[in-house]
Amino acid sequence: MAKGLHFDCFSGVSGDMVIGALLDLGLPIESLRGALGSLAIEHGGVSAERVLRAGVSATKFHAEADAPPAVPEPSHHHHHEPDGHAHEHPRHDDHGAHHDHGHAHPGHAHHSLSEIAGFIRRSALSPEGRERAIHMFERLAEAEAAIHDMPIERVHLHEVGALDSIIDIVGAVYGLEWVGATAVTASALNVGSGTVECEHGTFPVPAPATARLLEGVPIYAGAVAKELVTPTGALIVTEYASAFGPMPPMRVERVGYGAGSRDVKGHPNVLRLFAGEVPREASAEPIVSLECEIDDMNPQLFGPLMDRLAHAGALDVFYAPVQMKKNRPGTLVTIIAHPQDRSALTDVLFSETTTIGVRYQEMLRDRLDREIVRVETPLGGIRFKVATRDGRVLNAAPEFDDCARVAAERKVSIKQVQAIATKAWLDRK
Repeated sequence: MAKGLHFDCFSGVSGDMVIGALLDLGLPIESLRGALGSLAIEHGGVSAERVLRAGVSATKFHAEADAPPAVPEPSHHHHHEPDGHAHEHPRHDDHGAHHDHGHAHPGHAHHSLSEIAGFIRRSALSPEGRERAIHMFERLAEAEAAIHDMPIERVHLHEVGALDSIIDIVGAVYGLEWVGATAVTASALNVGSGTVECEHGTFPVPAPATARLLEGVPIYAGAVAKELVTPTGALIVTEYASAFGPMPPMRVERVGYGAGSRDVKGHPNVLRLFAGEVPREASAEPIVSLECEIDDMNPQLFGPLMDRLAHAGALDVFYAPVQMKKNRPGTLVTIIAHPQDRSALTDVLFSETTTIGVRYQEMLRDRLDREIVRVETPLGGIRFKVATRDGRVLNAAPEFDDCARVAAERKVSIKQVQAIATKAWLDRK
């Protein structure tokens, strides 16, 4: 069995709804505050409260630019039954407006893409989480650039750089790492209907940035004449879900409900997250492999190429020497990626290399569950990447960057640090 998570987006999705649902699943809010505090960015604080949405009890997440709202936090975790019937809780008035619309936010500080990347690289997210969060902001900026037909460096980040968007994306990445699901799926997304006011005028739902982020994803227009999927919500779901449609077979362990700000009569305005165990075969993740051979390019360009591919969404990039036609030595470029990133990666190959053709094939992959564990050693704390399957630890390796840093600080060799760290891990077990 593997850990599974399913987004039930029958009432759309937004960034604050995702975090609310994760808190409802049991994510400790103090841990979330610590992760957000590590960004070293000015914000008034975050809080949560229990609310009712059309009679359904859910957790409402608040992020404030100046000061946290004076609302009580959940005193303990509430489990929900798999049939979707929530326990009754006292209702609190929900005064906050929906802060995650992807539109202008008067009074909020806005930051550039490079500033956001700097905040995230200093954060307490895992190395994988930091790279993922940065990639998500790049996707938001790329969507805006495509809509306004301008280079990404000229995009006005009034939406991408808004404080609440930073909190929502980083908080979601942290919370989803806490869940540790290896098989993430989502339902078709109810985008709502009607129109929405954006920075550049009135647009039909979904808003342009949201529509761009939802390319290739099943969506439908529901009866509620409001915007139900926001750019941040669309970004989070499309970043993590490997498949869309009915919920796959799952032994449900927990159900979390994240509330939107509006209480719509007769329509529970909540995001529902199912967490549990899925059959191992159901955890197989669809990926795409892209390949091309190159024999006529300056070898100095292969280094920047790998960086560009990583920023465009590549999960892995590797080069192999090959002998090509006319007995010329060449390089085989192989990229592993999510299917939705294939087009962007192909564009990078055509623009940054001399290849005139790219092959691709879709396949499935299975992965070990992974987590980052900090281990105290005689030389200081060192993070370990721990890989497990069905609860059994199969691999544990110290992070090389940590070992290199400690080796430089202590004036010893990296291999000595690795040996000491490995012994500390074994003694710990």
